[in-house]
Amino acid sequence: MRVRRLRAGLRGWGGVGAMAAVCALALAFVLLLPRTQSHGAAPAAGGPGTAKGMQARAGDCTDADAQNRSLAPSAADGPTVAAIRQRGYLSVGVDQNSYRWGYRNPNNASGALEGFDIDLAHRIAKDILGDGDKVQFRAIPTNERVNAIRSGRVDMVVRTMTITCDRLDQVAFSAPYFLTGQQVLAPRTSAITGYDKSLAGKRVCSATGSTAYDHLSADRKNGTLPASTDIGTTVPNQLDCLVRLQLGEVDAVVTDGALAASQAAQDPTVQLKGGTFTKEYYGVAMKLGADDLVRQVNRILDQYRKDGGWKASYDKWLSPTLGGRSESATPPAPAYR
Repeated sequence: MRVRRLRAGLRGWGGVGAMAAVCALALAFVLLLPRTQSHGAAPAAGGPGTAKGMQARAGDCTDADAQNRSLAPSAADGPTVAAIRQRGYLSVGVDQNSYRWGYRNPNNASGALEGFDIDLAHRIAKDILGDGDKVQFRAIPTNERVNAIRSGRVDMVVRTMTITCDRLDQVAFSAPYFLTGQQVLAPRTSAITGYDKSLAGKRVCSATGSTAYDHLSADRKNGTLPASTDIGTTVPNQLDCLVRLQLGEVDAVVTDGALAASQAAQDPTVQLKGGTFTKEYYGVAMKLGADDLVRQVNRILDQYRKDGGWKASYDKWLSPTLGGRSESATPPAPAYR
């Protein structure tokens, strides 16, 4: 039975996803330069020594309004943006194996990264540097996104990263650029019906450092989730959970619904179970103190929404899996503190 499931899961994009995830485990920090030349190991702008800026978590922050705490848009330059321009390229932490978000399409001979997040990174580089290809991509595992920013390895992370109060204590975020929610992914033949009592006694996988694991842990403690639910399987990269599911090592995956939909498109033997049970907003994450960069990114996001760039990218990458009428199909309206 397990062999049949594995073979079915490795057909088409499922196989690509599995192969990519295995590679990602071994090469999580590999430098990806699909469309730029190597620039050496120059540190990201706004590295160690940058003064802590004003975007810190307020004492009354709740995750329900965390997405409204970014700085207002501005075109004014500052030290962080100036350093990026002097260097000549933007360093961005991304995923390389999330189908339709940030991934390597095996049918693209150039090997360039593609996806919704990749489009946004190119747009930011084009606005700041005048050339969308002046961007250096670094593959960052899910559990290393915050560290990559704080250590100065990248200028920003554009990698399906949810804005939360805890993270606002560690990094600065742009205004939200995408709305999604947590959801359950399981085999089509599974009796699991969603984020409910059907998870009793089931093994559930999530990514280390993800909001999915935070919800699983909290809900098992407060009784929302059955106490017998096994949430002990965590992985560095979210897509690794799909591989565990294909191998029969877990019974379900909890992750952002937008990512889960893409994984279901990769592997027709799995499907979304039940609806989303949270509301989460993705933001571009940057270093605390890089206020000028945060304001510039918010200005770029405003333009991206207004000129149709966001919609065009959504229609190209995400509409096939999420549809044109879902809540995610419209960019979230920004609100600034």
